[in-house]
Amino acid sequence: MKRKHLIPVMPIRNGMANGQDGVKLAKFYSDNGADAILIFDLAESDKEHEEAIALLKEISRTVEIPLYAGGHIRRIEDVKKILYAGCDKAILNFGRESNVEMALEVSKRFGKEKIGFSIFEEAQCSKELDEMGSLILWSGSDAFCPYKGKIPVISISSAASDEAIIGVLSNKWADGISTAYFSTEVADFMGLKKKAARRGLLMNTLESSISWHSLKPDEDGLVPVVVQDYQTMEVLMLAYMNEIAFETTLESGRMTYWSRSRDELWTKGMTSGHFQYVKSLSIDCDNDTILAKVSQVGAACHTGNRTCFYRDMVKKEYVEKNPLKVFEDVYGVIMDRKLHPKEGSYTNYLFEKGIDKILKKVGEEAAELIIAAKNPDPEEIKYEMSDLLYHAMVLMAERGVIWEDITRELADR
Repeated sequence: MKRKHLIPVMPIRNGMANGQDGVKLAKFYSDNGADAILIFDLAESDKEHEEAIALLKEISRTVEIPLYAGGHIRRIEDVKKILYAGCDKAILNFGRESNVEMALEVSKRFGKEKIGFSIFEEAQCSKELDEMGSLILWSGSDAFCPYKGKIPVISISSAASDEAIIGVLSNKWADGISTAYFSTEVADFMGLKKKAARRGLLMNTLESSISWHSLKPDEDGLVPVVVQDYQTMEVLMLAYMNEIAFETTLESGRMTYWSRSRDELWTKGMTSGHFQYVKSLSIDCDNDTILAKVSQVGAACHTGNRTCFYRDMVKKEYVEKNPLKVFEDVYGVIMDRKLHPKEGSYTNYLFEKGIDKILKKVGEEAAELIIAAKNPDPEEIKYEMSDLLYHAMVLMAERGVIWEDITRELADR
């Protein structure tokens, strides 16, 4: 059975999406259960197009779900810009002859897994699509799609109710649906997915492999939940769940707890807006404690601090060796030097000399690493590699690239 996907559509114009902050809207979709986001660049000038590409970059840094982007594609260079902005697929409009003509070339250049097609009539449904792309957006009938190939098909639909959407998804050819209805405040991705699942459709919902009845709550029916940021692994807070809170969390995708002091159910962020969106739930070896990894909006603590554990009781000095933390800390120092120059700083010397000097140093350090790797002593490699990484981070800072851009690109490969 095909897994069905819910994909909101975001038209971009003048740096805005649906008249709203595009980054915040995309984050809302991502956190609240959308499976991907379809973005159309409606720019009317090259300047607006560049603004749209910049917005795509910001969105790709913010969300974890796939981004499919189309519109304003005139040349191969436009496809490159979309993909380099962090989008998972560039969508070619087959209503534009130039897009049809470049389809094979961009497929060979970037890989067919990076290319999708927007089609709206039977004449565009050739068998060659299977060899050139990995997604089809069908803008024709909600009831019938003439494409008979193997590529997933997303219906670009006018459906404007849960029932109508489920009706479209019930078609065997439909792998998902994208509709303007998802842009309205009444759209509830997780609720709609649950409703569709009850109709027998396979949806991307939160399903626990262990039932509540397999857990070991305390005498009050509560299980402690340790809450952790899914990216930084920082422990944010400790709360408690009963069975209702557990099921509500799975149903909504938002962390929901049982308040012992108020003796009531509470969804974190319902009053503050600081929601916690579920990334994973794990159970310990005794089945009596849950570890929740979440996407945290704002502060986790009611004091306004990011984490409830912001006060040290005992702290022994130690050298931080967590690779991700070290990279982020060093990059942070480099960025601080760029924003707040310090006299005598070698980093500021590089920034002052400019991009050519930075590139020269990257090249020199790369050459020294190659020489070190030819020597029998592997110890030299770590020193030269460290020098290369430092200068590479200066280059990243100079060109506005952050570690999340790099890790996302590596994860997508």
